Amino acid sequence: MSTLEIKDLHVDVATGDDGAKEILRGVDLTVRSGETHAIMGPNGSGKSTLAYAIAGHPKYEVTSGQVLLDGEDVLAMSVDERARAGLFLAMQYPVEVPGVSMSNFLRSAATAIRGESPKLRTWVKEVKQAYADLEIDPAFAERSVNEGFSGGEKKRHEVLQLSLLQPKIAVLDETDSGLDVDALRVVSEGVNRYRESGEVGVLLITHYSRILRHIHPDVVHVFAGGRIAASGGAELADELEADGYVRYTGTPSAAR
Repeated sequence: MSTLEIKDLHVDVATGDDGAKEILRGVDLTVRSGETHAIMGPNGSGKSTLAYAIAGHPKYEVTSGQVLLDGEDVLAMSVDERARAGLFLAMQYPVEVPGVSMSNFLRSAATAIRGESPKLRTWVKEVKQAYADLEIDPAFAERSVNEGFSGGEKKRHEVLQLSLLQPKIAVLDETDSGLDVDALRVVSEGVNRYRESGEVGVLLITHYSRILRHIHPDVVHVFAGGRIAASGGAELADELEADGYVRYTGTPSAAR
C-alpha cells in the first residue's frame, strides 16, 4: 500500500523573457492505494502544472511545499529516480522518439523499474497480452516510439506502458483528450484493469466528465486559481459539466 502526499505545494513556471509566473498557490492532496482522484478545472488553473511538477519537469520550479511518496521526498529525486520509486505520468501530449522502437523502449523501461531484465519468454507473453487488451496492432512494437502515431494511438501506448510498468501512483494528464468513443472505451478499460489490484492510486486530470463515466472516481477535486477550490463525490463532476466553473472562478469566460 502506497501514499502520495502533496503538502502546501507552490510552483512557478518559466515564461521566457518575462521570468517566472506562480501557477500553484498552495496545493494539499493525498492519494492512497486503491483510490482514484479526479482533478477538473478551467484552462490555466494549474492541473497540468501539478502533474509535471510531480514528475520533475525542469520548466516547473517548486518554490515551497512537499511531495512525499511513502514518506520519501520526491522533490529530492531526479526524474528517473521518481519513476523507479513508483511514479508514472501519462502525458497529455506524448513525445515522439525517432529511432527507438516501442519494443526496445518498453523492455528498457521495465528493466529500469524492476532492477533486472525481464525473462524474454515471460516478457513476450506480457507484451502480447497488453497489446491485445488495448486492441493495438502488434506491428506497432517495431515502430519508433509515438512517431507517426495518431492521438488515440499515442494514448493507448501510454496506457500500455502503465499496464506493463505497474507503478504505485499513476498521474494521467488529460488521457481522454483527442479520443473518439471507441478509443475512450479501450483506454478506460486499460486504466480500470490497472486499478483492479487495489494496490495502486490514480490521479486523473480531465476537463470533461465523459471519462468519469468509465473510470469512476472516489473523489473529484475542482482546481481554480492554482488551488483546490472544492472536493466532493462523483456527482461534483456532473455539476461541473452542467454549470461550468463560474462558481469557483467568478468569471464566465473561464468556464468550460
